[in-house]
Amino acid sequence: MPDIVISEFMDEAAIADLSADWSLVYDPELVDSPEDLAGLGAEARALIVRNRTQVRGALLEVYPALEVVGRLGVGLDNIDLEACRARGIPVCPATGANDTAVAEYVIASLFVLLRGTFGATAEMISGAWPRTRLMGLEVSRRKLGLVGFGAIARETARRAKALGMEVVACDPFVPAGDPAWGREGVTQMNFDEMLESVEAVSLHVPLTEATRHLIDKRALGRMRPGAVVINAARGGVVDEAALAEALRAGRLAGAALDVFETEPLTAEAGVRFRGLENLILTPHIAGVTQEANRRVSAVTARNVRRVLEEREGR
Repeated sequence: MPDIVISEFMDEAAIADLSADWSLVYDPELVDSPEDLAGLGAEARALIVRNRTQVRGALLEVYPALEVVGRLGVGLDNIDLEACRARGIPVCPATGANDTAVAEYVIASLFVLLRGTFGATAEMISGAWPRTRLMGLEVSRRKLGLVGFGAIARETARRAKALGMEVVACDPFVPAGDPAWGREGVTQMNFDEMLESVEAVSLHVPLTEATRHLIDKRALGRMRPGAVVINAARGGVVDEAALAEALRAGRLAGAALDVFETEPLTAEAGVRFRGLENLILTPHIAGVTQEANRRVSAVTARNVRRVLEEREGR
């Protein structure tokens, strides 16, 4: 039986590093094979996951020797932190390793949504020339609102400001006196004030009971007509049905969703989005570039190695 089980994709160099000292099973299909994943747990000391493996309840019970959970990413809503804490199992996210990737995804989405010109290939090939209709907006001098002002939001703010945007943010956990506001040149606002004043909203918060459906019908109704929404944080922070309704009614100019209430997004759940040409959907890929995958994997391997070596008294 393995010392380490890896249930979702990880960079080969990081896997090789760990396998040099411990027996290891790496199978990125395990996330979709709960019985196989459970069957590997009898002696496993480390479990390495991304966001889809649910590290809770029955799975924790069949991993009695578990000493560490490595998270290939930063969100922890798929892990029962209280249960891990009760058993003395550290949970180690790859903090900071994919900040650049997510920030670049947000900026790229801003360009696509505000300019609105990049979906005309089929029309052009057919002989159309929709020049007037595709007269979009410039990013420069627009106002971006960040919901949450942690590390990824700050990376996003730096890039947006370099493009000439004004950036505001709301985050109840970053006090007004925090030097980050001045250092990043970002104006602090409350949630409603921010929604009413910006042309683009980007979400940078974890999924908690407080943030579930934070962007709901009420919040969408407070946003400026023609605004855009980008969610590369966590599915469930946006009420997808309410967002689809706002897009279909033309109250919003567009949206980009990289995360969903149901992941992977099913055909049944995706029905609400059909026919929405002002919507970009991607499969939870904002934080996964080739470079970010290497960084995330390396950080996770170091975290897991550190815990295992400490437990072995090295």
